[in-house]
Formats: sequence, structure tokens, C-alpha cells
Amino acid sequence: MRVGLLGFGTVGSSFAEVLAAGEHKEIQITRVFNRGVQRKRAHDRARFVPAQAVWTDRAEDVLTAPDVEAVVELIGGLDPIEGWLRTAITAGKHVITANKQLLAFRGTELLELAAKHNVQLLFGASVAGGVPVIPGMAQGLSGDSIRRISGIVNGTCNFILSSMETGANYGEVLANAQRAGYAEADPSADVDGFDARAKLCILARLALHAEVRPEDVPAQTIRHVGAVDFPYAKELGCTIRQVSRAQLDGDVVRARVGPMLVPKTSPIAWSRGTQNMIVTSGKFGGDVVFSGHGAGGHPTAVAVVSDVLTIAHGSATVQPSIQKLAVTGDVRAPHYLRLVVADRPGIIAAIAGALANEQINIDSVLQHRGHASDRLPFVVTTEPCLRSTLDRAVAVMSSMDFMIEAPLVLEIFVEEDRETD
Repeated sequence: MRVGLLGFGTVGSSFAEVLAAGEHKEIQITRVFNRGVQRKRAHDRARFVPAQAVWTDRAEDVLTAPDVEAVVELIGGLDPIEGWLRTAITAGKHVITANKQLLAFRGTELLELAAKHNVQLLFGASVAGGVPVIPGMAQGLSGDSIRRISGIVNGTCNFILSSMETGANYGEVLANAQRAGYAEADPSADVDGFDARAKLCILARLALHAEVRPEDVPAQTIRHVGAVDFPYAKELGCTIRQVSRAQLDGDVVRARVGPMLVPKTSPIAWSRGTQNMIVTSGKFGGDVVFSGHGAGGHPTAVAVVSDVLTIAHGSATVQPSIQKLAVTGDVRAPHYLRLVVADRPGIIAAIAGALANEQINIDSVLQHRGHASDRLPFVVTTEPCLRSTLDRAVAVMSSMDFMIEAPLVLEIFVEEDRETD
């Protein structure tokens, strides 16, 4: 299998390194594209590329070249990558990509184009890196009827939140993550949930056979989670993680990404550091857990090489029919509300009244000592309710004159399926 490589960064050079180890002699890199190609070619890691390979700074020299049977795209982004991969597919080239944004926003159309031209589009590295969750869902679980997927698919957020369990605040942990290379200088894609949302859409297409567009999935930032929230979560038998979840509810997909309270009994609560963990819940096979350190050049390169081997050995992937269902982020679940107030009599009654007006029952009220009365945090947990209903009550609370800052609302993750209103 002769391969043209688009991108010679961390993952691209790791892909070349895995092949240079000599375990997969049936794969050969024949062309490499990168901007500033002379700088890349002079880099020490260029030694992993075969001496006879052609280096170029023109993508078209790879996309339609006669000595390229498969194009491996490791650059990322939508434009101009989508156009390049369409050119490669139309020219009869197989495509292997780790591009989660492209797959989330354009995956269905590109898969249809690949089928039309009788080539394969594989993307095992686009979610959880070296953790084989995508081939596991596409092949290993294709015989089941998956009803729900949930888990942790962003290592940066998992590192931040699991580090905050020790009492550190968000700002200092983010700075540590940036120094360690786990977070970008602009961490928005990770901490605001956009990276995890793209991955959830890819997984929903595979597992639920449903077309889920990123713009239809609410993504809640982790920026407002504070060190104060973890002792309250612990008292409730939980921790806090960024959870991505999607489940079938009749002819509706209920999907959401954001920080949630996760019971300590859940496998998702056990994930720490940059570890990824995805749980699928099947009608016949029950729960299956995929777990591992998904990020990094070498784990991601392993997934890319595995996809190339799949094509080189003539394997075909299962192609499920995709349904276009309604998508909503309105999930019925218990919720955690952390409020910060200027203390005075009648606050609990006012909060309870706002919830009662929306027919929401309070489950518990928690308040830890040691905080100033002019900036007093306390927690209210609710019985299961729709998020849209709770948001109306929270909007009323936010306008109350004793409220110092907007309430933090977190879903409390429930593993068993619950009926929705």
C-alpha cells in the first residue's frame, strides 16, 4: 500500500516512525506534503521517511499522484482539507484521517462520496487516539443495538478537573496543563466543549446510526467549575468530569457535553489525568468500556497505521444506514445548583419558590462552614427534571437581589436510562 502523507507534524512524523520500525513492510510512504517542506525535510525526524519518497509543498502532488493509493491526512481543520480529500477520493484514493472537525461536520457527505467512488474513508484516530473505540463500535459492536454512549473524550479537561479534586483552582491547573503541553495557549476548543462535541457527533453516527450535527448539541464550559464544588460533589458521593453523552429516546437523540457530577461508582469517575473513557450501552450486549490514554503522537499514529493496514489487507468496514433524527440537549436528570449569595433571611424560601413554580422538587440543601456571609456559597440538588424547565427557574433566581453571581448548574450523571417527559 503506497501512501501519500499530508502533514509531517507530531502525528505525521510518529506515523513515519512506526512504519520505520519495520513491523509493517506492506505500507510504504511515497510522498509527503507539508508547508515549509524544506524545514521539515531537514528535521531529525525526517530520517523515518524512506529516502526515495518525494517531499512537496503542493498538496496536489499527493492527491492525484499515480504512486499514491491511499492519502493519510494529519493536518486538521475544514478548509482547505475538505476540498483536498474530495479531490483524492474522486481520483480513486483511499483516505485515512484523524480530523475530528471534518468528520463531525462533513463526515456523512464524505462517506457517501467514498462509497460512490468505491474507496474507503477511515478515521479510527479521530476519537481517543490509540484507543480502538471507533473500530470497536464499527466492527466489534455492529451486531448490537447501541442505545447510549457516554464518557470522557477530551484529555485536557480530564486533566484539569481531576487535578482540581485536590483543592486547586481552575486558573492554576489550566496554567499547569499549558506548561505540560496538555492545553493550547487558547484552550477554548477543549474547555468550552467544542472538541468533545465534535467527537461525540462522530461516535453518535457510528454507535446510534444517527446524524448528529455539532451545532445541535449544547456544550457547557468547565470554566465556571470551582475548587469549592469538589467537596460538595464528594459529599454527594460524586466527582466532577466533562462528560459527553448521547442516547436514543424513541425518534429523538438527547445529547449534551459539559461538566457533570459523576457518581464514584461509575467507571467514568475513575478516569484521571489525560485518560479517555467511553462507555457504550447496548440492548443485547450491555455496557462495554473503552479506556486508555488517547492523546499523543505515538498512540494516534498506531490508530492511523491500523486503518491503513485494514485497507491494505482488503478488509471492509460495516456501513450502517444513518437516520436523520431530531436532536435535543434537553435531558431529564437530577441537577446540582451552586449558588453564591449575600446572606440574609428568606433566601432558601425564595430559591424553593422559584423551583416550585416550575414543579421542580428539591432533593437536598448543602452548606459548608467557613465562608464570609457577604459571599456565601451553598448547594441545592434537585430531583430529576428537564434542563429546559430548570433553566427557567434559574433565570428567575439570577435576578434576585441577594445573588452575587449566576448559579452554576451541573447535571448529575445517571447511568441507568430514565424516561423523559
